[in-house]
Amino acid sequence: MVIVLEKGIPQKEKEELRSFLEKNNFRVNEITGEESTIFGAVGHLSIDPREVEILPGVERVIPISKPYKMASREFKKENTIVEIPNNRGQIIRVGGMRIVSIAGPCAVESREQIFDVARKVAASGAVMLRGGAYKPRTSPYAFQGMADEGVKILKEAGDAFGLPIVTEIVSADHIPVMEKYHVDVLQIGARNMQNFDLLKKVGAIGCPVILKRGLSATIEEWLMAAEYLLSSGTDKVILCERGIRTYEKATRNTLDLSAIPILRSLTHLPIIVDPSHAVGIRDKVPPMGLAAIAAGADGIIVEVHCCPEKAMSDGPQSLYPEQFDKLLRDIDVLAPVVGKETTRIRGTEWSTADKTLEQEKNTTTQISDGPVTCAYSGTRGAYAEQAIRHYFDGDALAVSCSDFRSVFQAVQNGSVRFGMIPIENSLAGSVYDNYDNLVRCEDVTIAGSLKIRVEHSLLGIKGTTVDTIKTVYSHPQGLAQCGKFLSEHLDWEQVECNSTSEAARLVSQKKSTSCAAIASSDAAGVLEVIKNGIESDPRNYTRFLLIEANNMAKNKKTSMEVKILGDKVLVS
Repeated sequence: MVIVLEKGIPQKEKEELRSFLEKNNFRVNEITGEESTIFGAVGHLSIDPREVEILPGVERVIPISKPYKMASREFKKENTIVEIPNNRGQIIRVGGMRIVSIAGPCAVESREQIFDVARKVAASGAVMLRGGAYKPRTSPYAFQGMADEGVKILKEAGDAFGLPIVTEIVSADHIPVMEKYHVDVLQIGARNMQNFDLLKKVGAIGCPVILKRGLSATIEEWLMAAEYLLSSGTDKVILCERGIRTYEKATRNTLDLSAIPILRSLTHLPIIVDPSHAVGIRDKVPPMGLAAIAAGADGIIVEVHCCPEKAMSDGPQSLYPEQFDKLLRDIDVLAPVVGKETTRIRGTEWSTADKTLEQEKNTTTQISDGPVTCAYSGTRGAYAEQAIRHYFDGDALAVSCSDFRSVFQAVQNGSVRFGMIPIENSLAGSVYDNYDNLVRCEDVTIAGSLKIRVEHSLLGIKGTTVDTIKTVYSHPQGLAQCGKFLSEHLDWEQVECNSTSEAARLVSQKKSTSCAAIASSDAAGVLEVIKNGIESDPRNYTRFLLIEANNMAKNKKTSMEVKILGDKVLVS
């Protein structure tokens, strides 16, 4: 059952509640969410839930109806993010606002082979290295892997290129070897999805686990397998759809992409997809990898081999490094459409913004008075605030400013660590104010950049319709990007604001059905969405720059030069 605690519950009452539950043979997990704190109590329900509901500090009790408890959305509403550190001080997050790619050969065949593959996939953008040391094969005469030596070589290759490693564990007897070589992520293969003894022992280790769907497993059976891992001790479970057996023989298996949106409604666990084992045909892997991202997967795990025609295992489904490189470049293009960014492994020179964030997350002595701060122009719901959330994966505090100039001033005077500013839009062109600000503010440098998809909505108070509107508010760029829609309503007065979120705030204050705002649906607040997707072209993207003060950048990696070529403005 899920026990929602009262806000401000005294620590003593919290401990008494925990003690009561544990005495009744419940395992208790405390989960702190954005809006509330809960106790997830898992175990055989031997008491009346009303006995819990009347205890001090308890707001309400929610029974979990699903047979899987800790994996269910009822247990945890927010999506779980599994964090996996590499040896460069970077945290790879699976399940956040980033897309991860895991790549490598089916099997570790030699030191030279795995180092060659690791070098290539790291250069293309993989963030973890996969490879099998113990290979459960259908035929007892097939290559079974390099065993312990394979784990050792895989770890050396991963460390050489900053890639955490993923390898399959097929027996609990291999746990000491996995721990000896510090395997970052253990994989439970499809054949072992219901090896419950193995699941319990792997779960007890507490390390991240990728759980592949069984060959003919239902989604409920798959989640029950995840429950074994979660109830045994680990809270770092990643689900992996890898295709299921059907009557179809055209591909190795049938990739069930419908499982992704179904799982999203049932569980908080992150989801990745293995298109290599699903289709089993090299040329079919990239399109299914892209389809997985479009369906909402948090990442992909694919097989890559420098010489797949000579591979000792699964050569026909292994991508050439060149194919993998193109797949990741295509994912880079697709990512903004699904509201995400791709994750990359940092080299020796990486964004000072990322360095600052990781230093503050990984040290007990904070290097500043609080979390990483980043200023933006507008109010909550502005596209720049969304850009901050994407860039820092939700780990930075967004600070609202009244206009672009104020963002630059906040960065220069040190009141914030970073600033997020729009620089150009695919429909409306360059944001010239910010080019001027970049030239004028010599104490500011560029720390990073990203591109997000911009989807505008028409917002108004309850009761507002297209027919009642007389005045529409938005940022000049917002009005320009919705020119086609606005041309159908020439009788509307267009009023420019400092930001799209500011426009939404003004309309909510006016409380009139004659007023509307063009902004992100995230900025709606008390307003209602009258019409979605009113931008002139769905291929509407804005590029944002992350800025910081020169004196804060230890390694200033970006100098800025403004060039004007006709009506194009370039930043280099």
